[in-house]
Amino acid sequence: MRNQRDDWGFGPGFPFGGKMWSGIFNTGGRGPRRRSQMFESGEVKFVILRLLKEKPRHGYEIIKALEEKMGGCYTPSAGTVYPTLQLLEDEGYIKAVDTDGKKVYHVTPEGERYLEEHRDLLDEILERVRETVRDFTGGGIGEVQSAFAHLAAVTFKKAWRRGPDDPALKQVAEILRKAAAQIEEALAAGQQGGQPSTGGHPYPGGGAAGQA
Repeated sequence: MRNQRDDWGFGPGFPFGGKMWSGIFNTGGRGPRRRSQMFESGEVKFVILRLLKEKPRHGYEIIKALEEKMGGCYTPSAGTVYPTLQLLEDEGYIKAVDTDGKKVYHVTPEGERYLEEHRDLLDEILERVRETVRDFTGGGIGEVQSAFAHLAAVTFKKAWRRGPDDPALKQVAEILRKAAAQIEEALAAGQQGGQPSTGGHPYPGGGAAGQA
């Protein structure tokens, strides 16, 4: 029997939590390896069983644990998790224990055997998800992530100190709108094999971004 890996092998993921990023990245796309969903049909039950083998959890803890384990790239919906828990309970692989008014789910011996019988499948699922997470966080996407995190940190760290009517905030908003348009132009040009215009400065609107 192989030892189960405690480390799921995913990176730290994206800033600002998984809901924002899962909303962006779970919408499919035209590029290679872009998936419309993180799991194929019937796969999430194995991952939930794996989580519950680590320790008992209630439904919301399962959702948050999946988000954390997957580097913030994926947040399962309640409409995915709770029906899966009911299915696993009906099959006898988990049991719900009422604890402080919450249903806390525990793996049964039958569930542990089922998980071990499907060890190779679970390993394949987790390896594929690791690859998907690496796609989202590595290479050029990693550079975009880092740049975006820096932009957000600089913007919000300074902007929240300003009064609501500070004219600098309107200037920052306009810079961000122009930047978004320029990013769309760059990505569209990349798909077409062309070169976007830069306007002679890395920030739309000249050097004002550094003055906000």
